[in-house]
Amino acid sequence: MALLTPLFAFLYHLPQVYKWLLKPYYIASLFMSIAFLAVRKTPGICDHLSTQREDGNSCDFDWREVEILMFLSAIVMMKNRRAITVEQHVGNIILFSKVANVILFFRLDIRMGLLYLTLCIVFLMTCKPPLYMGPEYIKYFSDKTIDDELDRDSRVTWIVEFFANWSPECQSFASVYADLSLKYNCAGLKFGKVDIGRYGEVSKKYKVSASPLSKQLPSLVLFQGGKEVMRRPQVDKKGRAVSWSFTEENIIREFNLNELYQKSKKLNKTKGDKVSQSQFPPVPEEEELEQQGADTQGEESESKKDK
Repeated sequence: MALLTPLFAFLYHLPQVYKWLLKPYYIASLFMSIAFLAVRKTPGICDHLSTQREDGNSCDFDWREVEILMFLSAIVMMKNRRAITVEQHVGNIILFSKVANVILFFRLDIRMGLLYLTLCIVFLMTCKPPLYMGPEYIKYFSDKTIDDELDRDSRVTWIVEFFANWSPECQSFASVYADLSLKYNCAGLKFGKVDIGRYGEVSKKYKVSASPLSKQLPSLVLFQGGKEVMRRPQVDKKGRAVSWSFTEENIIREFNLNELYQKSKKLNKTKGDKVSQSQFPPVPEEEELEQQGADTQGEESESKKDK
């Protein structure tokens, strides 16, 4: 059952996986992930490689290479237990496959190891994973606008994500956060984002560290009346984030989104009533209409007498 669950999840998200894999970033990453396999198994190339196999077959893995690949598989399975989205699963597989390729190439030939490591560094510096570009109801803040927006209306509750574009965790969480904004955004409950990798002053003011060692990215902070009410993940005395899974279910439960949404809809109704009253003047009562009619008739008779 433990093996069937991730298999069914993968098959369910297979159309999305195809879309991601067809992007240039993932195509290049896929080729780099299977580089050692291609070199070891390609006839004409593998014939010139060294091997520790007893039968001398240089076109097949030796026992040490099999151990490295098995160790890689164990690490990927452990990391994917905490993965939230399919993008994180694919990202973990690609990352640790590249690490295994570096080790295997260096073990095979130091020149090939240096060449592959150089390619990985160039790829890391020039190619960035694609950002989420789907639908969302999210307000993007800058260092000049975040304070004004949070303090503009004390009745509005804000959930703000502090993120950085270079963080793989933030990139994977983008689709989850966008889905939440589509489901729960209303007049009294709004969603925002601020890039603390770009705005360092915001990071200091709201005490969210952008350091990769702190593991505080992404951070979700709930604001009511312009003041912080709660945040996830929590931070210990050493400044490190307490482990917390950014799944949609955890966020809904911890932030009480269903309850907040119900309360926020009331604010939406009151705003709608005020707008309708301001657009349409009140209808006068029947007695007022009769009184106005009598006054106009009296004025007409007086004007006739004067004539």
